[in-house]
Amino acid sequence: MFIVILGAVLGLMHLYVWKRLIKDTTVSGRMRWSMTGGLLALAVLVVATLIVPSATESTLPVWLEWAGWLWFALVAYLFLTLLVLEPVRLVLRRWIRCPRRDAEPAQGSDDVPESMPIVNRRVFIARSAAVAAGTASVGLVGFGAATALGPPDVLDVPVRLRRLDPAFTGFRIAVVSDIHLGPLAGRPHTERIVRMINEAQPDLVAIVGDLVDGTVAQLGSAAEPLRDLSSREGTFFVTGNHEYFVDDTESWLQELERLGVQPLRNANTAIRRGGAAFDLVGVNDVVGATRGDGPDFERALAGTDPTRARVLLAHQPVQVTRAAENGVDLQLSGHTHGGQMWPFHYAVRAVQPSLVGLSTVDDTQLYVSRGAGFWGPPVRIGAPPDISILSLQAP
Repeated sequence: MFIVILGAVLGLMHLYVWKRLIKDTTVSGRMRWSMTGGLLALAVLVVATLIVPSATESTLPVWLEWAGWLWFALVAYLFLTLLVLEPVRLVLRRWIRCPRRDAEPAQGSDDVPESMPIVNRRVFIARSAAVAAGTASVGLVGFGAATALGPPDVLDVPVRLRRLDPAFTGFRIAVVSDIHLGPLAGRPHTERIVRMINEAQPDLVAIVGDLVDGTVAQLGSAAEPLRDLSSREGTFFVTGNHEYFVDDTESWLQELERLGVQPLRNANTAIRRGGAAFDLVGVNDVVGATRGDGPDFERALAGTDPTRARVLLAHQPVQVTRAAENGVDLQLSGHTHGGQMWPFHYAVRAVQPSLVGLSTVDDTQLYVSRGAGFWGPPVRIGAPPDISILSLQAP
């Protein structure tokens, strides 16, 4: 159903873009047919990019993946920019007049009479709008691609926990989410993230879901650098929704253990400094329920000490409601990508309690990372990637 709805939306977007960029700017003939054929081919490419990897076990060539996802972003911004220009276009159609000439040209003269339009007013306005929309959209997508493919921001975030033992003051947790290893983000992407985390010298590393978009056979080499993550207390992982979009979730969890990354599957572990401790807890992503592997807060919190701080790893911010009900002090999440491409963050914010950063739900603090990678278009606008270093503070 999701694919059908998305396909219908993409179809309408392409139809509108065709109307404004091709039909309104050209006359009937070979040029219009050629441009229409090119746009249709790009529409088919976008649909194939969305459907082929998820509906079949095959993958598109990498260059086609790049082309498909970049066009996805470009057509989205063409659609939005042209919509914004609609009021301007309507006003101009009413008030703007094209230059005209006065008299018939003399025989052999190159002059054009003023009574003869140099160009049809509607076509002139349509072409002007098309150039403006194209320039703005290409600029936005180019900037967004440079942001998405560039190094993540490293954010230092102090967090005060009411039940944290003073022995843990200054304890640093590196939070990284939504790495999204896949055809467009491979081993160099992982190596850069690992290097940046290690340079921050955290006490603990938390990978809060959506690490991979493929199987171990496809992406095992890309994930290999995770074995080089270095911290005093180790690296921990919880599943995101994308871990359940592949058929070998269990294989990935085993592979991560082999790489020295400890999955917390509805489980907890005590982090100790001398006689002091806090409980690190992890719950599975909500999508895991479709595989009989959903979140289980009762099991995850079993055996924890209610008198000491509890830090929860949970991929989706929406899980904070259950976290607050169970007395969690701090939940670390990702999933939202900070919206990834403005203005789509408004839609994400409508279904999640927080888009990015630190907030509070009842007595539970929620920290949401924008993620270190991207999903779909390799484009980030208004939501740069990040790796967050949380410095815990006692009351």
